[in-house]
Amino acid sequence: MTVDTALTATDTHGTRTTVHGSGGIGNPVLGMLLFITSEVMFFAGLFAAYFSIRAAFVDTDGVHRWPPQQFADILNPFQLQTESGALNVILPATILLVISSFTCQYAVWAIRKDNRTSFLRNMAVTVVLGITFLLLQMYDYTVLFHEGLSMGSTTFGTTYFTLTGFHGAHVFGGVLMLSVVLYRGMAGQFSAKHHDMVEATSLYWHFVDVVWILLFSILYLL
Repeated sequence: MTVDTALTATDTHGTRTTVHGSGGIGNPVLGMLLFITSEVMFFAGLFAAYFSIRAAFVDTDGVHRWPPQQFADILNPFQLQTESGALNVILPATILLVISSFTCQYAVWAIRKDNRTSFLRNMAVTVVLGITFLLLQMYDYTVLFHEGLSMGSTTFGTTYFTLTGFHGAHVFGGVLMLSVVLYRGMAGQFSAKHHDMVEATSLYWHFVDVVWILLFSILYLL
């Protein structure tokens, strides 16, 4: 093993760790890339099922229309309020999730430079934004239920809640991972030479963000 392949470093707790140089990739990052590959295939299957159902869907009046007419207005992301007066939070939630991807990457760049203060600050903001997105999605679900959209509301309701629900579960998992990274960062366990977990977690969070952008485009814009 050469110096270019791996370096030996000592973290703040005195334990010896292997740090990969320019010639290698850490196991956490490699494992995350393989996991994301499997997740891409998982969501690709969901998207394929969605488009198949959408192509065959006929509204109650016999017209091929998607989404059904009764739900078209409440799923307009650019409409500030629904017919019942409830706030439409889809677009703000999307903006916050996109911003969280930037703050997460800023955290990665900071720890690469051994700037722990900036790393912790940006990671904390990312966690808060992720939690806020989940709370807004829960609020949106309550509004949709009140408006009559549920899992049993035609095949549209089934596919809508399946896609957004699975994505929400992935966001929740991402928030947990980010929280662990933040906790370990506050304990001083990451540095410029030892931050593979930070890199791996950021890859997952970027993946979650990209999936939501696709979902937002497909469900609300197309």
